[in-house]
Parts: sequence; structure tokens; C-alpha cells
Amino acid sequence: QVQLAESGGGLVQPGGSLRLSCAASGSILNIDAMAWYRQAPGKQRELVAAITNGASTNYPDSVKGRFTIPRDGAKNTVYLQMNSLKPEDTAVYYCNADVTALTSLGREYLEVWGQGTLVTVSS
Repeated sequence: QVQLAESGGGLVQPGGSLRLSCAASGSILNIDAMAWYRQAPGKQRELVAAITNGASTNYPDSVKGRFTIPRDGAKNTVYLQMNSLKPEDTAVYYCNADVTALTSLGREYLEVWGQGTLVTVSS
């Protein structure tokens, strides 16, 4: 199977920066896209950054210009670089990947989620 391991969450002051990491592992044949989502208490999960296999990126207006999603293809890893953080960025951040993997059923297309990492922006 395929697993996503996230790291890098924590407490940061408003205006500060934080970088999250997400490493994919397992019987991966191809990664089609990876993304970061977040979910704040009482709110729906929302996309904050995405990158395709072709390196096209997508950001919602709420984070555009502040967040970026660099990747290291050799390590099957993406990062979420968050700058100029605001209290409203406080949420659990989840990594997501669309992958083609080799499973007991053969070649399968899977959507995989990480366990989430908490980011708190507060003074």
C-alpha cells in the first residue's frame, strides 16, 4: 500500500513562517498529483495548495502569495512553505496524493491521505 508521512506542524506567531513536509512511500508506480488541505474547527476541509506531475500548481486566493508547494520528485516528497501566517491559518493540515500503485489487485489508482498535522498561529 501507500502511506503519507507528514511533519513540521507546531505553534508559530502571526507573521511567522513554517514548513510542512509530506513523504509518500510504498509500492508507488507514479504520483499524479499531491496537495495540502486544511480543516479548522467547525469548518469544512479546504484545499490550500496542489501540484501536478507536470509541476502545475494551484492555490486559493486565501493563501496565494503566502504559501508555496515545492516538491522533491526523487524523494516523493512535497512541502508546504507557509509565510506571513495569520491566526486564521490555524488548522489541521492534511497531505493528499493521487497515485498509481502496485497492490495485491495489481495496478491501482489510489487517493491517499496523511494523518494530519496541527498548525497553530497565535501570539
